[in-house]
Amino acid sequence: MALLIILLFICLCIGMSLRMLFIPHKIKGKRVSFENFIFLAFVYLTVLIGFGLIYIILELYGYVVLIEGGQNMVGSFLNRLETGLYFSAITLFSVGYGDISPIGIGRLIAVLEALIGYTIPAAFVARAVFDMENKH
Repeated sequence: MALLIILLFICLCIGMSLRMLFIPHKIKGKRVSFENFIFLAFVYLTVLIGFGLIYIILELYGYVVLIEGGQNMVGSFLNRLETGLYFSAITLFSVGYGDISPIGIGRLIAVLEALIGYTIPAAFVARAVFDMENKH
């Protein structure tokens, strides 16, 4: 039960962060500003950490979602956390080195994260263009 509550909270945080891309008055100005850059960085950071925690929580509860070098993740919690956050970043930014692979439900989660990684910049640019057109 605690796992479900934690996962729902993480998904809520990710959803709220992504939702902010679609609020018209949040992105200001006609060009990229430092404020907009920080805003975009925090959206990415929220999604990256959120998915990293999802991978780790599932691993801690006995679900094998990531394999490294053909073997299940092993080691201390900090080692697993580092691996989960690393895999999350590599997946979100669509680099995909191949040193860590998702399996089982991890594949679906990784696909969802990669899709979000592709749509964040598009939503950010679309929102900025939409706001510029509304101001004219």
